[in-house]
Amino acid sequence: MWEKGINIHEVKEIRSGSFIYFGVGAINKINAIAKELKERNINKILVVCGKSSYKLSGAWEPTEKALKENNIEFKIYDSVTPNPTTHQVDQAAKIGREFGAQAVLAIGGGSPIDAGKSIAILLKNTDKTARELYEYKFAPKEAAPVIAINLTHGTGTEADRFAVVSIPETETKPAIAYECIYPLFSIDDPALTTKLPKEQTLYVTIDALNHVLESCSNITTSPLAILFTKEAVRLIAKYLPVALENAEDLTARYYLMYAAMIAGISFDSARLHFTHALEHPMSGIKPELPHGLGLAMLLPAVIKKIYASKAEILSDVLEPIVPGLNGTAGEAEKAAIGIEKWLFSLGVTSKLADQGFKLEDIDVLTKQVFETASLAGLLKLAPVPADENTVKEIYTESFSPIGNVAVK
Repeated sequence: MWEKGINIHEVKEIRSGSFIYFGVGAINKINAIAKELKERNINKILVVCGKSSYKLSGAWEPTEKALKENNIEFKIYDSVTPNPTTHQVDQAAKIGREFGAQAVLAIGGGSPIDAGKSIAILLKNTDKTARELYEYKFAPKEAAPVIAINLTHGTGTEADRFAVVSIPETETKPAIAYECIYPLFSIDDPALTTKLPKEQTLYVTIDALNHVLESCSNITTSPLAILFTKEAVRLIAKYLPVALENAEDLTARYYLMYAAMIAGISFDSARLHFTHALEHPMSGIKPELPHGLGLAMLLPAVIKKIYASKAEILSDVLEPIVPGLNGTAGEAEKAAIGIEKWLFSLGVTSKLADQGFKLEDIDVLTKQVFETASLAGLLKLAPVPADENTVKEIYTESFSPIGNVAVK
């Protein structure tokens, strides 16, 4: 295929709503970014990250050097966790304001970058809180500049205007989308992802897979979203097994990162629907649940529910994962079982019951789906009517393998 003709070590410039440096060695563009920030009279930056990945990945050494060489002062907030909370955002924003931060440099996967985007809003809207932001008490028009150094191949947040943060008091996990939080610059360097643990490699890639499958099958889809989906699914099916077998394979990491990036661009315009809307309450209630695992548990049941309404599109884009689909409404279960078999073949065998959910939790989860403003908005984009019964059916069918076929 065409991939063989690409030099993965040649850094490309890709423009979405953000300016993205993409390719092995892209981290070295941090010096050019720092110079640009200095030219914009940005002298103080808040660095937002988790406890260790920003160092273990190899991202921090050249970043620290670039900031120091360009006389940009920085303060590090390294307390971002998976499924970051409004408390963390408020705490970091307070530190940033007291420091006088003029921009946010987020280093990590979706959690640090989404938290960083949220913090950037609060640096400009100093009288607001993260909870007010995520409960839609105000709609920000401006944010401090965000620079994203992406360390995973899943969320696509380095290329889009979305962010997700949990509100612990309500056990909800809303999403926001504002033009002002497109990163000013992003770095997608596949070499920074080689230290990802095997499970995280799986889960972040499943997130990207869901981004495109939802963006190509909702009521706002477009030919571009379908094109991106076909390519992302093909690349994921081809290169995810390679990365799982050899974490240091830079070609596999390159194309998985590319797939995740175009998936982010795809749902930035075409949006999402069932799988993300139903997963957010799950990891809102159980913050320890990896987002990608939650999506994997739901995906087969979602495909079964929507397949008939989008059979021609889904049969085409799913060909690398579930070959032989004909695009007829009657093969919905075949498509769902095929996806589940593929997930199980990669080692993702958990269902809701395995993660401690009980059937009596369905009412609570369903309530959260419809009462969390951003999630209710996603349901309106679903290709089939998204009433409470439909949501409950998807949750129920996700408690165990469909037809028990995938456990053989």
